[in-house]
Amino acid sequence: MRQEKDLLGTKEIEEEAYYGIHTARAAENFPLSQRQVNPLLIKAVAAIKEAAATVNHDLGSLAREKKEAIVQACEDIRNDRLEEQFILDALQGGAGTSTNMMVNEVIANRAIEILGGEKGDYSLIHPNNDVNKAQSTNDVYPTALRIAGLWLLPWLTEEVSRLQESLQEKERDFADILKLGRTQLQDAVPITLGQEFSAYAEAISRDRWRLYKVKERLKKVNLGGTAVGTGLNAPRKYIFYVIRELRDITGLGLAHAENMIDNTQNLDVFVEISGLLKTLAVNLNKLASDLRLLSSGPQGGLGEIELPRVQAGSSIMPGKVNPVIPEAVNQAAFTVISNDQAITLAAQSGQLELNAMIPLLADKLLSNIELLQRTAKMFRKKCIRGIKANQDRCEQLLEESLGLLTALNPYIGYEKATEIAREVNSTDKTVREVVLQQDIFTADELDQILSPARMTQPGFAGQNFTVKQQDN
Repeated sequence: MRQEKDLLGTKEIEEEAYYGIHTARAAENFPLSQRQVNPLLIKAVAAIKEAAATVNHDLGSLAREKKEAIVQACEDIRNDRLEEQFILDALQGGAGTSTNMMVNEVIANRAIEILGGEKGDYSLIHPNNDVNKAQSTNDVYPTALRIAGLWLLPWLTEEVSRLQESLQEKERDFADILKLGRTQLQDAVPITLGQEFSAYAEAISRDRWRLYKVKERLKKVNLGGTAVGTGLNAPRKYIFYVIRELRDITGLGLAHAENMIDNTQNLDVFVEISGLLKTLAVNLNKLASDLRLLSSGPQGGLGEIELPRVQAGSSIMPGKVNPVIPEAVNQAAFTVISNDQAITLAAQSGQLELNAMIPLLADKLLSNIELLQRTAKMFRKKCIRGIKANQDRCEQLLEESLGLLTALNPYIGYEKATEIAREVNSTDKTVREVVLQQDIFTADELDQILSPARMTQPGFAGQNFTVKQQDN
């Protein structure tokens, strides 16, 4: 064991640990969610420390050997070589100070090791004086969250794009399959299965475009603003140079915030992004729920489509297969929507120059992006692209429905159509059979008016001929 000291006194730290006393105290204080700080957030902080060390050296305030050791330690972190050292819970008090200090300590002790020293000998590399030079948690943590979000969003956008393409493929595959439309879960007018899937694809397309555009909101960072955004203890040249260096390290088009005080205290941009993630979750949930309905049964429900059979569905009912992939999508969507509320509460709870709730916001926001990326991928691979249409069932339900009556309204009026509906409901006859029995139209005329294909297009079905009985 080694001993380290801080404001509160001394504490023993495991000899092999790269973290230090601040991390050890925080680990004891915050045994909350049992989820560790998001690894990409850690890597983003390491990228900031690397940029800061480089610029501080260039400006003459950090010795070359210290800079080189710190940079190598940061690269080790970004290459997943010290993952087990980042032990802190994602939820913590202190506006992220514990996370920032954890990274500072791991970098410092790894840099000390690189220089040939013993861990804990901060006379060689100090977590605050060297690794955290010209920085504060209050500019490091929000900047790291923006970087992590910018790294994650393209992965999500790509999966959403692939999901859209799969839905568009189904739109083409099902273009000629006529079926019954439904409003409020009741029979409505005909639609094609392809038209239904076109609506799903269009909704997901909007989500893809929203996510693509929102990345611009994350590119302005407050790094260099230090404690409250005024830049105290950060040289003016450092403030501008460090952003340039960070762009090179991360590969992101980062820019200096015009008002660092605003970027330090206000987290509304993350609420905006969370809202768009929630919107995607809402659309995924609607799609998943519709697929469960359309595939229900198969004998006792709608049964108009068949979902891929991915696992047995019951421990007691042999042969039962459940729509488990859409059900999992529903649950993921509920999680994202719930997390959005937590993000909203965290963002609105900032006070004056800082928001102490940013660890909660970071955990939920990054979690939502990752969850939606995995959900979209699972949905596409294990459900959407394997959907099959039950054309016979679609035709049967359409022919037996009252939905066809709507096309008769322009010719016989709503009241007469209602009389026909009443007779259909009281007998085993179809709409077609009752209308022909009443000798209102000829069979050819009725075929044109009740053509489901014509009823899925704008205009009046059968409008190319004159119906003598339309005054009835």
